[in-house]
Amino acid sequence: MSAQAAAAGRSTWSPKLVALDVDGTVVDEEGKLPDPVREVVGRLVEDGVQVVLATGRAWHGTEPIFNELQLPAGPAVCSNGAVIVSYPPVEVLRTVTFDAGEVVHRVLEQNPNTLVAVEEIGRGYRVSDRFPDGDLTGELIITDVDEMIAEPVTRVVLRDPNSTDQDFIRLAEHLGLRGCSYFIGWSAWLDIVPEGVNKASALADVAARLGIDRADVLALGDGRNDVEMLQWAGRGVALGQAPDEVKAIADAVTGTFDAGGTVDELTRWLR
Repeated sequence: MSAQAAAAGRSTWSPKLVALDVDGTVVDEEGKLPDPVREVVGRLVEDGVQVVLATGRAWHGTEPIFNELQLPAGPAVCSNGAVIVSYPPVEVLRTVTFDAGEVVHRVLEQNPNTLVAVEEIGRGYRVSDRFPDGDLTGELIITDVDEMIAEPVTRVVLRDPNSTDQDFIRLAEHLGLRGCSYFIGWSAWLDIVPEGVNKASALADVAARLGIDRADVLALGDGRNDVEMLQWAGRGVALGQAPDEVKAIADAVTGTFDAGGTVDELTRWLR
């Protein structure tokens, strides 16, 4: 157990910053925010705890959750760490871009049916073709692949509705993707961001801006894109429905989201 995790086990420890994944941690599969989650987050804020959303969602998909939680003005980590936004008002604090051309073409060579999307911050996505309903939010503009990756981007989404997450794990391993960071979603979804960028790297930036030590951070998440964040935080907690590899690196595992796992963990730290 890390020194940070050991500190989290002491009765005197309490988080100064709580980093929350969104989908499966704050909202359910339909994107609904349960009242108990809203209430416990509100009580943490009242206690003076900084609550930061840390999500794979783009900002325009994060903003409604920020508003529903009624969070005070502050930072949010979006796009798996490639974008940090302060809100309200909207101010982009940091973006990290990369050249996605090589990796996109390599994936398309192996799987020509893969859908491609490139994020347009605050607007939506440029997409190679129609994505399954509900996959992406914001304005969707169909664009030629070469055109969308001609300039450096913050994030690329690769999706094949006819494949599985295991298919994409094998594809990523086969290609040996380098020069970028990538995250496999619950379905055949590959999120690609600049190398070394993840939720942890962005949270380290946020914590530094706020003068908060990583040992004083509590992080909750349920996806493969939460691994670095859970390892980085003083206390990293996986939701009960998380993949086994995510649970394995966490300091603790709470119940599933549907069983109130998020509320149970956060309630422990109320004053």
